[in-house]
Amino acid sequence: MPLLDHFDPPLHPIHNWEAVHSRWASAIADALNEDLLPPEYFAEPETRGRGRVEIDVATFEQPQHSAIQQVGTGTALLSAPTWAPAAAAMVMPAVFPGEFRVQIFRGQGGATLVGAVELVSPANKDRADQRTAFATKCASYLYEGVSLILVDVVTNRHVNLHNELVGLMQHNRHFNYGDDKSLYAAAYRPVRRDEAEQIDVWPATLALGELLPTLPLYLTGELCVPVDLEATYSEACRRLRLA
Repeated sequence: MPLLDHFDPPLHPIHNWEAVHSRWASAIADALNEDLLPPEYFAEPETRGRGRVEIDVATFEQPQHSAIQQVGTGTALLSAPTWAPAAAAMVMPAVFPGEFRVQIFRGQGGATLVGAVELVSPANKDRADQRTAFATKCASYLYEGVSLILVDVVTNRHVNLHNELVGLMQHNRHFNYGDDKSLYAAAYRPVRRDEAEQIDVWPATLALGELLPTLPLYLTGELCVPVDLEATYSEACRRLRLA
């Protein structure tokens, strides 16, 4: 199915782009789990519009008397022991990037993250601090040896997050591609060759009305599975009645 514009009319605002991203992440995870990953691996979609942050305890505060003790024939309520530190000396502003992603784990010996597929959201591209937060998350995957696929089909924010990632990792602009208005996808493979640490990159330019590519996702240095963006995107659109 050709790529649609989910951020401008006629689809927007009738159809929610977040539903597409969420369904697409699920379709990618389904395809990996059902047909592609070896038995010791599994994929999980994770979709949330805002970052995973500890909520202020006062918002979900439990009743003061939460412990119960039996006394004779009656019941007494006891206050749970509590401890609280002094108020924070400083409160800094921060950005916690939203997540529309699929994580791939190796299950043997405990779940170990080996790959991730990140679907870019408008908020990831909105402001400089949000772009830096997203690029930092992507860089942390690569620094930890986790393979990554980055997919950007956002048409209402103009910035190239691959280029942001290149700048954050202090690489030469020779490794940039596309411009701020371009849609794109890229696969990244961290690898060590002859004592040199390197990142293989498979860039792909995307365009509205055209089919999406298949990109490689490495689970180990040699084991690779194909992530068919076109098939999974078509499945997401079909289930949302956009096709």
